[in-house]
Amino acid sequence: MKFLMVGIGGGIGAILRYLISAVPLKVSFPVQTFVTNVLGAILIGVVVEVVVGREISENWNLFLKVGICGGFTTFSTFSLETYNLIEKGNTGIALGYAVLSVVLSVVGVFIGRGIVRVA
Repeated sequence: MKFLMVGIGGGIGAILRYLISAVPLKVSFPVQTFVTNVLGAILIGVVVEVVVGREISENWNLFLKVGICGGFTTFSTFSLETYNLIEKGNTGIALGYAVLSVVLSVVGVFIGRGIVRVA
């Protein structure tokens, strides 16, 4: 059952990630992956805050955190895109992309948890 919950959640997250990546943009900054990583951080912050202090089954926890959030976020793609930017000589863009992605994703977890705490 655990594998099924992760698989179904991962499929949902991957489809959502694909929908964002399908938005056509012609800029040198990888906006779709950046937005996906920040939204994914907010989402996992919301999930963690909702789960804190509540009885939630391990299956639902796996579905939400490992499945949906894991299928949605694109850190491996982020790493490859940063590498590609550096390789193409766009080191400044790569550095800005990496720093903004990491910092705003951590901030996103705070925002996600804060959203739930206020609600």
